Amino acid sequence: MRCVIARFPFDLVKNDVQQSMKGIKPEPVTGESVTIGRRIFPVKQVGEVITGQDRRDFTAGEVTRALTRLGFTCHTAPGIVPPPVLTPLETASAQLGAAAQM
Repeated sequence: MRCVIARFPFDLVKNDVQQSMKGIKPEPVTGESVTIGRRIFPVKQVGEVITGQDRRDFTAGEVTRALTRLGFTCHTAPGIVPPPVLTPLETASAQLGAAAQM
C-alpha cells in the first residue's frame, strides 16, 4: 500500500512491517499504540523503524492511519476519554452558565 509519512512516499506491506518489528523490544506505551502480533508498540516507535526517519519528523496520526489501512489494530492514548457529546440544548445551557444536565 502506498502512503505518505512526513511528506515522503512509502510502499508498505503488512508482512514487511511485521518482519521489521520482529525481535524489537516494545518501549513503554505512553501515547497511541498498535498491536503487531501479540505485542503492543508505541506508534512512533513503529514509524521510526519502518520509515527510518526521526520520530520528530512525523505525527502519530500519520503512522496510525497507515497502519490501520494495512489492517493493524491501533489504540488511542491510555487515559484519554473523549468528551461527552452534548445536545444543542445542553450546549446552549452551558454557554449561558447553567449546569449541563445529563
